[in-house]
Amino acid sequence: MNTNQSIGFFDSGVGGLSVWREVNHLLPTESTVYVADSGFAPYGQRTAEVIRERSHRMTRYLLEQGSKLIVVACNTATTNAIAELRKSYSVPFIGIEPAIKPAALKTQTGNVGVLATQGTLTSSLFHQTRDLHTQGIQVIERVGTGLVEAIETGDLQATALQDLLEGHLEALLKQDIDVLVLGCTHYPFLEPLLRKRLPSSVQILDSGEAVARQTAAVLQQHALQKDGNTPAMHQFFSTGKADLMQEFLRGMNRQEVPQALRL
Repeated sequence: MNTNQSIGFFDSGVGGLSVWREVNHLLPTESTVYVADSGFAPYGQRTAEVIRERSHRMTRYLLEQGSKLIVVACNTATTNAIAELRKSYSVPFIGIEPAIKPAALKTQTGNVGVLATQGTLTSSLFHQTRDLHTQGIQVIERVGTGLVEAIETGDLQATALQDLLEGHLEALLKQDIDVLVLGCTHYPFLEPLLRKRLPSSVQILDSGEAVARQTAAVLQQHALQKDGNTPAMHQFFSTGKADLMQEFLRGMNRQEVPQALRL
């Protein structure tokens, strides 16, 4: 395989850009292709069968673009589809799991909040991860109903979004949590709002940095690191509104223009 090929990313929408940002920060010489399946967002309300079908479709497109490794930058797609993807294709896959283990190590109250989609919280992979790492710890799970849809509008200052977030946080804070796990890749875009609303005693954890480190490790393990002699190229596609993705990229000081994609 040509090591100068891209790292592929897909998510149900723009949320996985929070993961892309961390990978690009750690591996700035690597080229990337990112597909937002915004036309089918949110995955969290889709059936497992639909999630798997869309995940295969995104994967096949990324492989057609020459991706050497694929990051499933979506918690719901990871929990529902990554095992099947790994069996079906020969490239390495990296998935997203809620940061349950580090949360269990950091909590002082023994109460950890997890804000995630229904598709993630009801998956067997999430239950396995939770049960493995949280003996003696209370995990308060909250389905972030409406949050992905609100983020996908691009207006993160909307009153409706802020009111929605207030309701979710109020329910979690009643349980005396001191760690909040963001179990959806869309949610890190809410971190400025979360910081304003959460007590300073509550730590916020997401999986972006851990995924970036794992991506670097897998590239090294498979000898897939880019040679660095050619400039990194980045392409962004959306099955929904490409201009929405462009707004998020501008917020990340990126100049690339996303392209609309029918898949």
